[in-house]
Amino acid sequence: MESGLLAPEKRVVVVGMGMVSPLGNDVPTTWGGVLAGRSGVGYITQFDPAGFRTRIAAEVKGFDPTLYVDAREARRLDRFTHLAVAAAQEAVRDSGLDMAKEDPRRVGVLLGTAVGGVRMLTEQLGVLAQKGPRRVSPFAVTAFMPNSAAGQISMMLGARGPSLTVATACATGSHAIGEAAAVIRRGDADVMVAGGSEAGIIPVAIASFENMGALSSRNDEPERASRPFDRDRDGFVIGEGAAVVILERLDRALRRGARIYAELVGYGATDDAFHLAAPEETGLGAAEAMQMALQNAGIGPQAVDYINAHGTSTRLNDAIETRAIKRVFGEHAYRLAVSSTKSMTGHMLGAAGAAEAIFCILALRDQILPPTINLDNPDPECDLDYVPHRPRPARLRVALSNAFGLGGHNGTLIFRRWEP
Repeated sequence: MESGLLAPEKRVVVVGMGMVSPLGNDVPTTWGGVLAGRSGVGYITQFDPAGFRTRIAAEVKGFDPTLYVDAREARRLDRFTHLAVAAAQEAVRDSGLDMAKEDPRRVGVLLGTAVGGVRMLTEQLGVLAQKGPRRVSPFAVTAFMPNSAAGQISMMLGARGPSLTVATACATGSHAIGEAAAVIRRGDADVMVAGGSEAGIIPVAIASFENMGALSSRNDEPERASRPFDRDRDGFVIGEGAAVVILERLDRALRRGARIYAELVGYGATDDAFHLAAPEETGLGAAEAMQMALQNAGIGPQAVDYINAHGTSTRLNDAIETRAIKRVFGEHAYRLAVSSTKSMTGHMLGAAGAAEAIFCILALRDQILPPTINLDNPDPECDLDYVPHRPRPARLRVALSNAFGLGGHNGTLIFRRWEP
């Protein structure tokens, strides 16, 4: 059913946003980097990548966790939780929510991650091997468990509503936001803090992904390595970061005079049921996620103005996603705009879908299309309008965000510009 026909208590709007990314440690800085067409990719600094084929990544830069949690607590938490808490604090401030005036039972958290606290896990495995079991941190388990970030944010806010974690690889951020909206619509919360966080730039992840043949090894040109839809793409660039939105029931948001960025009108979640690492070649699962989201929103394909693509810069994904878009949108696929902001942020894994949802919302707010940088030689299989090189002003009312993950998971979100 179209959201405009839903009762106000069933409609869900975005009232706050927060982000830590390879382009900046807040939403305005990150968005400014996107509109400038700036790449956040560089040489790996978090460990010595000598001996690896891939020596580049999209790292968060200049991040100090003690600005968000005290130094003692910071030592007990993994980096993915630090990033999540930072993004959540920005989002809550942006929303104008005053937790002292909220019923804590009606505020929840749904914060996803693909791999959780793997940095702490690998560090403590090293301690165990080198120094023995008595030297392992008693905080290791609570640091590396995937729900650590959701729990920490709930404690930070005093939020006693549903507190959940979703882990669907690269579709995680999208699923977290879509499922959080469902929590509100079924009446279990009035406000949800939703998004994803990831800090997986560690040696074992780089080694595994490069042995899979998934990573770019354009080490001599880091800023040009992520090149979605380009004929010369050679893999994705791993990134890190966190992105969080505050979702609220429309009637409540209006009553308290909240600034409303956009309405979340559609959500689709499917699985390819095909392969743990490769997308189904016809794009069927991805297409079905988009179709489900359109049906959920009660709109036709022609209503969509912009798609923020999953657009990873891998050989398989970009061609198959293009195929899926054509399957859903038909001739309209050639009239709408499609871009991949991963060309600038790299692939933030479990945070990617949430970050790209925010980019859709900002595109609707500012009436501008974010670009796909490094698209110098378009792949003949990828023949849509990918907004190459520079942002472009446009009249935008509806934006769709795709996120597809290992395991065949597909997630699609649709946002409508808020027009009171």
